[in-house]
Parts: sequence; structure tokens; C-alpha cells
Amino acid sequence: MTKQVIRTETAPAPFQGAPYNQAIVANGFVFVSGQVALRPGDKELVDGGIGPQTEQVLNNLEAILIAAGSSFANLVKTTVFLQNLGDFASMNEIYARRIGDTPPARSTVEVAKLPTGALIEIEAVATV
Repeated sequence: MTKQVIRTETAPAPFQGAPYNQAIVANGFVFVSGQVALRPGDKELVDGGIGPQTEQVLNNLEAILIAAGSSFANLVKTTVFLQNLGDFASMNEIYARRIGDTPPARSTVEVAKLPTGALIEIEAVATV
């Protein structure tokens, strides 16, 4: 099996040089590492709560999918990590609007803490 490393400047690099890649393409799938709401240029966390953070996470995810030759239309599975499950409805509204009419399988879990104090993180698997 061959693996292709995906790197793009249009999404944040791995957090503080951690040993992972933005994504890996293998066997016709792209596996995207969890994305938080960091802006690609300055690596600052987006302010304004769950709405703006969800938008930025999806921007980052979409940029990586495009760099891998994929798109939201090819998503097969996402996992959403929320610091507060009370943010589910707000996140879900934005997610539904951005992901489209044929959403992937999805899990959503509440976690105690996320990197950089983020409110949301999303990881994904898509076809290429």
C-alpha cells in the first residue's frame, strides 16, 4: 500500500509541529486529521463562539479535501468533537448547510478539552 501525504498552505499546519499530517491518501480514501478553528495564515483561534469556529473548521477541512483531489461531496464519515454538547444545534445548522444534501455518516461526541481552547474539532474520511 502506498500513502500520499497531503499538505496545503490553505489550512493550518500540524499543531505546534506535532507528528501528524493534515491528511493521508491511501487506497482511494483521504483521511483528514482533526481540524480546529485556527486561521491558516496566523494560526490564531477564531473568536466569536461555536458559529464562527464551525465555519473555520469546515473551511480548513474543505481546503485539505481539495488539496487531496476530493470535496465535501465525497465525504463518507466525519467525527465531530464538541467541548459542550449544548453547542450541537448551532454546529449542526452550519454543518448541514455547508456539507450539502448527501451528508456522510457522522458521530458527535462531547470532550473535556480541545487543543488551543477550541470549541469544536472535526476529522473526516472521504473518497478521492
